[in-house]
Amino acid sequence: MPAIPPGIRLLVSFNRDQWYRALTFILTFLLYTSFHLSRKPISIVKSELHKNCSSVSELATIASSSSSSSSSQQTPLPSLHTDVDCSWKPFDKRNYKQLLGAMDYSFLCAYAVGMYLSGIIGERLPIRLYLTVGMLASGLFTCLFGLGYIYNIHSLSFYVAVQIANGLVQTTGWPSVVTCISNWFGKGRRGLIMGLWNSHTSVGNILGSLIAGYWVSTNWGMSFIVPGIIIAVMGIVCFLFLIEHPNDLKSMYAQSVSPTSQAPAKSWNGVNGHSEVYLQYKDGKTQSFDTELLLPRDSVCVPVQPVVVVKRESEPSAISFMGALRIPGVIEFSLCLLFAKLVSYTFLFWLPLYITKAAHLDAKKAGDLSTLFDVGGIVGGILAGVISDKLGKRATTCAVMLLLAAPTLYGFSMISEFGLGPTIGMLLVCGGLVNGPYSLITTAVSADLGTHKSLKGNARALSTVSAIIDGTGSVGAALGPLLAGVLSAGGWDQVFYMLMTADFFALLLLLRLVMKELASSKSHPISAVELKEH
Repeated sequence: MPAIPPGIRLLVSFNRDQWYRALTFILTFLLYTSFHLSRKPISIVKSELHKNCSSVSELATIASSSSSSSSSQQTPLPSLHTDVDCSWKPFDKRNYKQLLGAMDYSFLCAYAVGMYLSGIIGERLPIRLYLTVGMLASGLFTCLFGLGYIYNIHSLSFYVAVQIANGLVQTTGWPSVVTCISNWFGKGRRGLIMGLWNSHTSVGNILGSLIAGYWVSTNWGMSFIVPGIIIAVMGIVCFLFLIEHPNDLKSMYAQSVSPTSQAPAKSWNGVNGHSEVYLQYKDGKTQSFDTELLLPRDSVCVPVQPVVVVKRESEPSAISFMGALRIPGVIEFSLCLLFAKLVSYTFLFWLPLYITKAAHLDAKKAGDLSTLFDVGGIVGGILAGVISDKLGKRATTCAVMLLLAAPTLYGFSMISEFGLGPTIGMLLVCGGLVNGPYSLITTAVSADLGTHKSLKGNARALSTVSAIIDGTGSVGAALGPLLAGVLSAGGWDQVFYMLMTADFFALLLLLRLVMKELASSKSHPISAVELKEH
């Protein structure tokens, strides 16, 4: 008899629950990768919306003067400075920076405002349907921006309106995927698991850059249409395969194993994994639905008695906005993320330009080099999760990384002028220290706070809590690039001083939680936030 292949042995060694966990991990990873993939094209296409018209004008002037000096031998060259080969209206004006910035800020501001509403709405709707609709709508608005090129649209209000709409519908993504992944994975190794999972941000940014860059010089409309189609297709995949909560599987299997000796089992119509709970009375005792499924049926002879199924009166209700704010640690981590995300998004929007000026590289090489910041961010997020799991101190882990990030940012501003090698090294280090706390707060910390013991098992609050934290952070994401644009006029040193100040404030906001963690004699994953207010 031939031996069973080792690969098959590995596959069958996992039980059904482990396979469903893996499916949820991979699916939510791909879903949010598609969100970031669809956000990235605008930063790539900016250089095409407004080309360097001044250099084109200089070339036209030189050509014109050359032709006039030898007019008897040459005919004048055709105009090189046209709307087609220079810039895309309305971004061909002198204030093009403000116009391009208006699109960024319209998206980021709409995202920040919409995030507060999204979590509250997401608690009250099925996550799978809510996320599916959001992804289909996001695909639509992303494609609409690209159709501006196809149909030759030159209205600024059109592009700003599309960005605002896209920013609002994209807020459906983060609270939904965080809630799903938290429902399936416990607190013991949550930092490591979510550190790995959160790399979808960097993967989406890299893929979005590659896809948009492929068409940007020939047909920039396709740089938006292709990512829009991808996120819409992933929305359909979400509708077909996303399992919101392990309890949803229990209801499915409960229907398939309903005993014939009892009344037909009623189906569960749950929301976000919180199926309608039924109480069953047998032998005068109240038993839960799950317990009833485990009762002996064949091995033990018991008199057949009717089972009365009634609906429980008290079900977990959605938490209010103020109720979520009262959870210990939510306010501190939310404000900390505001400053941490300010630093991260400033790098996202301004790093390629800074590398171009400091390392004297062209735009393409600077863009490729800037992806190393995302690579460092992946490593930093994983390390932050592993360390916080090991120590059981989320706030302390974030604080140490923020403390190290401030001098590293100053070092990057100095070393980046000394060549390519030092720049690469500092990009990796800065990416890890800047994105490590950002990653930990938006994933593991949000999940810990959303399942805080004060909620008494009401996991429906997780969507609201994660939305509050990420929504507050998105305010910083909108402010960072705006401040960098203003300060960069006086020199890049001022930008780095602003980033170091933001890191200092982020660290300051965590001091109370850090002191509580250090004073606590216990060491477990949410020790920072499980301490009650005195």
